Amino acid sequence: MRLGINLVPEDCARTAQEAERLGFDVAAAPEGFRSDAISVLGWVAARTTRIGLLSTVIQIPARTPVAMALAAATLDGLSGGRFRLGLGISNSHVTEGWHGAPFARPLARTREYVDVVRRVLAQEPVTYEGRHYALPLPGSDAGPFRLPGPVRRDLPVYLAAVGTRGLELTGEIADGWVGVFCTPEHTKRALDALHTGRRRAGREKDGFDAFLSAPAAVGEDVEAAAAPIRPYVARFMSLGDRESNFYFRLAAQMGYAAAAEEVQDRFQAGDATGAARAVPLEFIDSTSLLGPPARIARRLTEYAAAGITTLGISPYADTTEARIAVMETVARAHREAGLPGTTTGMPGGDGVPAATGRPGREG
Repeated sequence: MRLGINLVPEDCARTAQEAERLGFDVAAAPEGFRSDAISVLGWVAARTTRIGLLSTVIQIPARTPVAMALAAATLDGLSGGRFRLGLGISNSHVTEGWHGAPFARPLARTREYVDVVRRVLAQEPVTYEGRHYALPLPGSDAGPFRLPGPVRRDLPVYLAAVGTRGLELTGEIADGWVGVFCTPEHTKRALDALHTGRRRAGREKDGFDAFLSAPAAVGEDVEAAAAPIRPYVARFMSLGDRESNFYFRLAAQMGYAAAAEEVQDRFQAGDATGAARAVPLEFIDSTSLLGPPARIARRLTEYAAAGITTLGISPYADTTEARIAVMETVARAHREAGLPGTTTGMPGGDGVPAATGRPGREG
């Protein structure tokens, strides 16, 4: 099991450089209300040389599939073949309220989107007749376009998924999975669904990357370490309504239905502080790396045994230096747990030019 680091825009370059020094395999950038992933990873690509780059995750409703493929190919070329494209359908609350796009039939929409992205990256003349995407537009006299090279045609595509059907689709059409809020036990169930999808498509398990995001906080007092993570969990549990919120349903499936209802009720009533307090410590502890180094090492071992191939940590601390210290602790715990050493970057291919960026100081 390799290690990854989830970045925040404010100190992304410095954090990624330190992660590269520590032997982390990949630097990941989320996308949501605060920032987009491509800008963050472009900045990081110019200031690192080896570490892989992963979007966790770019929101499908925010871009056309062709625009997404162009951005992915460009970033991959500029970074010397280090980019991995992580995509997600988001949720109905964000899709319809933030992007003004329809959310209906999200799995069918995801399948078509990935299909178009792969065709563009394969440098085929792109024509597509789908329910959600059509190229060229029906009735248009425009001919098909093709992306010129050089392009890494096998650029890895990851999908974020929570529910069983989404996990099966991910195993069927993607090269990796981006997961969140998973205990080691739940991870095993998720991987079963992913492998069901891969068998359906006649694909092997080998080479598929199960990337799980997990908060990390170091300290002797587990409850105190969990405190800064509470608002993050409360916000995700409270997105939209209970029927359409993947994270609310996941918490309920894990046995926290009553607590999740209280969290959402308080959050939607404007009591964000009360919502954070209502998040069960057990939920945070079981889906995070909390406590002293030895305790973190045990949790790393559990995730590795469950089948996670890359654990992407989100260090919770007040300053950049403190977040780097969390990274160092996790890297040391990873070694002391006897887990295989990390590798950096992704194999290149298909004539992608070498990276031109060099490590440098942040502006």
